[in-house]
Amino acid sequence: MPRKEPATNSTKRKNILLVDDHPLMRRGQADLLNREPDFAVCGEAGTAREAMEAIAKLKPDLVLVDMALPDKDGLELIKDIQAIHPGLPVLAMSMQDESLYAPHVLRAGGRGYVMKQEGPELLASAIRTVLSGQVALSPRMSAEILNSLVGGMGKAEAGPEAKLTDRELEVLHHSEEGWSTDEIARRLHLSPKTVDVHRGHIKEKLGFKTTPEFTRFAIRWVASQGGPKP
Repeated sequence: MPRKEPATNSTKRKNILLVDDHPLMRRGQADLLNREPDFAVCGEAGTAREAMEAIAKLKPDLVLVDMALPDKDGLELIKDIQAIHPGLPVLAMSMQDESLYAPHVLRAGGRGYVMKQEGPELLASAIRTVLSGQVALSPRMSAEILNSLVGGMGKAEAGPEAKLTDRELEVLHHSEEGWSTDEIARRLHLSPKTVDVHRGHIKEKLGFKTTPEFTRFAIRWVASQGGPKP
């Protein structure tokens, strides 16, 4: 069950709910944010289900969501939050490069994206940006999104991000990492058959005839996005 955290000066501080399946990560984030004069961590959740329960009970001002949760994809959780609590600010965090997920986070209703590798100052700044009603992205990502809007069929719009669904992008990314169908299925909480269906859709949408051709593209694409290597 979500664990409620003590908050001081709650009338002046913005209450933040932490959603991450790693207790040590949540503890570090809570310690960091509670030291800020304008933040108070009001609760923690380790799953999407716990997050929805905590939101209903604690009424946070912002939800900090990890993209990899054990019971539901982070993007789906963001969509659920916006459907049931429209307008509640959500800031996403992940180890994955923002070029892979940030545009999808925004389309799902999130208000920003921060990579876990970034320092604590950037996280605090991103939270303040989102709470002020703005979108929190790195300058590089902001420029890419703007270029995709004004450039028509520019690089960002012509890439797989514009052609594939969120789940298909995840399968594409994990295919680069060398995971088997069964491993990808376990990671994404899907059946192996569903993973194969997604691979088939990716091949069709991107025009690939063979699996080696698909795998070579996945490796090149993830490398071009600055994604992590296995």
